[in-house]
Amino acid sequence: MKYIDSHCHINDKQFNEDLEDVVKNAIDLGVTQLICVGTDIKTSEKAIEISEKFPQVFATCGVHPHDSEKAEKRYINILEELSSHPKVVAIGEMGLDYFYDFSDRKIQIKIFRNQIELAMDKNLPAVIHNRDSDEDLYNVISDSKLNYGVIHCFASDYLLAEKIISLGLNISFTGMVTFVKSVQEVVKKIDIEKIMIETDSPYLSPIPFRGKRNEPKNVIQVAEFIADLKKIDIDVFCMKMTQNTRQFFKLPNA
Repeated sequence: MKYIDSHCHINDKQFNEDLEDVVKNAIDLGVTQLICVGTDIKTSEKAIEISEKFPQVFATCGVHPHDSEKAEKRYINILEELSSHPKVVAIGEMGLDYFYDFSDRKIQIKIFRNQIELAMDKNLPAVIHNRDSDEDLYNVISDSKLNYGVIHCFASDYLLAEKIISLGLNISFTGMVTFVKSVQEVVKKIDIEKIMIETDSPYLSPIPFRGKRNEPKNVIQVAEFIADLKKIDIDVFCMKMTQNTRQFFKLPNA
């Protein structure tokens, strides 16, 4: 079986010492491609550097809502330049986070809107973060007419999922699905055509690895759990996830 980790942060410092082993372990277990996600200019540049080192790794570039207030003045121009790299497949991680509120909400919204505009201009998908910001997030996406994006690490209710899908966007699930009942209920109702899977590593390790550093290889546990939850043969599910993700990010066959 083949798997794709559609969202990981192997550019995080937690992988500085054993990055090659982490990527190799994932590949050896059938993870054929990984999307390494940027959260500011520095990590976006590092994601690209990693993608240049490993044929199986692709990159995104963006500014996370946590880093909105710290964004460089020329950040949108820098992101535009970075997005021209042949291995950059999306803009983000962008979005809103009202749980931590590390950045002023008005600034978060402004930075979010700017990155949506860039994604639309470049015809690249938007990789979107959402935490406790359902209403504003939906309104920003709807107002912008964005129809090419994914809400990663989906953790809201089915009402938002339904509204997001109606706009044309996809939804991605992490290891949270293995231990959060409300996320499981959403997964059961969502059409497989609109689903992708991810690890968000080094965060959100699935059962049975909770409490440990998450790695891209653990996308296998996410796949197996969701396939079982939706009562779909694991081979069929993996084929569909691979197809969905390759089409979404315009990845080459692997």
